[in-house]
Amino acid sequence: MAQDRPTASELLSAIADMLRDEAIPALDKADPRLGFQMRVAVNSLAILEREARLGAAADAREHQRLAKLLGRDGTLEALNRELARQLRAGERNERDASLMTHLEATIADKIAIANPRWK
Repeated sequence: MAQDRPTASELLSAIADMLRDEAIPALDKADPRLGFQMRVAVNSLAILEREARLGAAADAREHQRLAKLLGRDGTLEALNRELARQLRAGERNERDASLMTHLEATIADKIAIANPRWK
């Protein structure tokens, strides 16, 4: 069972902060290539932290939108497979306003996790 504090999100954030503030500057002086690799690792930790903090709510919103869009319930994976099938079959396209609204919201949630500074 997970501890109440620190949360997984807080632990990931603390690790990323320590690596960014202490390890990267030291590595930049000793081995710039390794400093770059550490930046990639820190960015990955930041993505994991945002996923831990935001992922479940984003998935729930996506599931709710898909169920409404498709008029049926199922797992998030099954609903996404059905939407993909409909798109491949030409049953839906970019002129479907409800589809586009769903896709824009889903993409916004994914960007908030992957790279919140992207615009």
